[in-house]
Amino acid sequence: MAVAGLIGCFGERQVRPTPGAQIPPGQTSAPLQPPPSLAQAVPDAVPRIEPRSRYGNPPFYDVYGRRYYVLSSSAAYVERGVASWYGPGFHKIRTSTGEPYDMYGMTAAHRTLPLPAYVRVTNLQNGRDVVVRVNDRGPFVGNRIIDLSYTAAAKLDMLRNGTAMVEVRSLDPATPGAAPAPNPVRDVTLFVQAGAFADPANAGRLATKLRDGGYGKVFVRDDLIAGRRMYRVRIGPVPDVPEFDRIVTALEQMGVRDAHLALD
Repeated sequence: MAVAGLIGCFGERQVRPTPGAQIPPGQTSAPLQPPPSLAQAVPDAVPRIEPRSRYGNPPFYDVYGRRYYVLSSSAAYVERGVASWYGPGFHKIRTSTGEPYDMYGMTAAHRTLPLPAYVRVTNLQNGRDVVVRVNDRGPFVGNRIIDLSYTAAAKLDMLRNGTAMVEVRSLDPATPGAAPAPNPVRDVTLFVQAGAFADPANAGRLATKLRDGGYGKVFVRDDLIAGRRMYRVRIGPVPDVPEFDRIVTALEQMGVRDAHLALD
């Protein structure tokens, strides 16, 4: 009922299955490999100043018992986590802004960014990046942070695996050229960050608990942030999305709710 109540705000579709899930009757699946030259033929989205959409931007909304608060602005937004993609079964169905979804366009769905917004998505596992226009809500499955169109996923080379570890960075339409992220991704190492503490004793206690729980390599990294020393408890490195999912799920079961992807 929570999902059904959102239809008036976000359109006809709210909760998408993960790649490979059953496709609604009457829909056909897209090939795992994109048509030749698709990635080259479809350019990235070009950020432009747009008014806030009349639809898909409530102050907050609830899905599956969880409340999401829509941001007032996308300025300086950066997030790292797992991206998925959607296409078969949803092509031409209304997005949260009321526009028809085009699986061959350069768009994306996000839970909290204002609609529309423009972001650069970088595949942290191969360094590829794309610019997409966010015009939809989701994903609401697992710990995914963004749902990409079929073409955007093809450009990032994540169609076959269905997911990838990414960085999502907002772009300012008022800045010409949509400049790339200030720190291009080259041979990054990925970790799960289980917590960050000002008190090293608290960080040490969590690290010990994780080591005793068999989480593999656990360490505490200390950084000076805005003049404050922070102690970050990390697990890893993490080789792929399945291992990231396994660790995050296990952490949630032991009460650690804010674990997220981190990189060095």
